[in-house]
Amino acid sequence: MKRAMLIATTIACVGSPAGAATLSKSYSYFYIGGSTLEEIEAELSKRGPHVSASNSRHPGATQMQFTTQLAFTQGKDFCQIVDAKTTVGVKVILPKWRRPHKADNDVRLVWDVLASDIKRHEESHVVIAKNYGRELEQSLKAMGRQKNCEAVSDKAKTITSNVLAKHEKAQAEFDRVEGKNFESRIVRLLQYRLEQMAGHTSHRKAKMDRPI
Repeated sequence: MKRAMLIATTIACVGSPAGAATLSKSYSYFYIGGSTLEEIEAELSKRGPHVSASNSRHPGATQMQFTTQLAFTQGKDFCQIVDAKTTVGVKVILPKWRRPHKADNDVRLVWDVLASDIKRHEESHVVIAKNYGRELEQSLKAMGRQKNCEAVSDKAKTITSNVLAKHEKAQAEFDRVEGKNFESRIVRLLQYRLEQMAGHTSHRKAKMDRPI
């Protein structure tokens, strides 16, 4: 459950102030088969999105692209950013299981929990990216006056590089923590789902046993 980083930052001079940061999100899916957990795991390893950074495939991925537009104001001996707009474009790639009729109910239960956790994991990457998109905007707006617009552009590139480096580090740390706690998290989710199912069954039984 990694993310595929695709960071392309554009710094452009626009004629009027830009608006607030925006998030553009889309989803795509890949399909897997298998009637046992072992077969499903093999399908995920075979068909999951390829993450170039690790040279392997994963159960899910999030591709990200940061694009920044800057609005300048220029005086006789200064240039200054009057607004900055960062658009974070993300594509979330998730698995879909073609459930065979012969799959046991236990396998279906584990898959439902796993698929939900994969989606939560990738959506968390999106939140991290959005937060750093906001930080990038704020950092650029706080730059202050420079002697000319070329200096503004150079400093904007440096700020952008620094913020995106922090973003990449935060994403990697999130993956590290999630990977370390994966098994215990899935066990807790399964226990919670089983408790929910048991409570739902008891509630239905109580209604059926209620005297008329």
